[in-house]
Amino acid sequence: MRRRLKLVEMSDTLYLSLWYPNLLLASLPDKLAAVLGAFAAHGGEKSVYAATVWPISWSEPPIFQRVYGYAERGMEPRQAIEDALELLHDDYAYEFQIGWSLWELESGGNLDDRWARAPRMVRVTGFGPLFDDATYEQDGHIRIDFGSDAPFLEEDTNLDSVAARHVEENVRQLVEVTAAIEKESGATARVLWSEMGESLAQRLATRLGMGN
Repeated sequence: MRRRLKLVEMSDTLYLSLWYPNLLLASLPDKLAAVLGAFAAHGGEKSVYAATVWPISWSEPPIFQRVYGYAERGMEPRQAIEDALELLHDDYAYEFQIGWSLWELESGGNLDDRWARAPRMVRVTGFGPLFDDATYEQDGHIRIDFGSDAPFLEEDTNLDSVAARHVEENVRQLVEVTAAIEKESGATARVLWSEMGESLAQRLATRLGMGN
């Protein structure tokens, strides 16, 4: 059966921001390649699903957009980066979408609920230094949008031993891919943050009953 990329409802979006010392725009392709490559070793796909180039700010329409296809029909990261960054400008943002699989609860009725690894879409965006009034200062030279934080908390699920194990595996995978991305891309600073400003670590501790 062909897998479908799962688009999730975002209760709270989880991001990873990365900064590099004295980053030159010409070095951005190598950093993006290192970040995208880290996903393949940590539950992700080897190929890029789509690439988009945004000029000046998010309010502008994209000037480049290409959908390669999912999984085996996708594009090798280096080639996707070369396609998009042919238009290399300091006021552009370069977004790449890649699949990343986590444990999720599939509901088929109370008797048929089961856990399965399901692909979700992750967005990796590299920012030119002048894009959207130097948004990189706050969002990072590269920002990763992991989508909803639900797989790391499963707040609507009864957290029995099976559910807790799968949530812990998802969290471990997040920690591993974050560490690999930082190391392989040479980032000197990173911040894992949420759209609503809440700490994932604190929410997880509360969820697992580890709070004071």
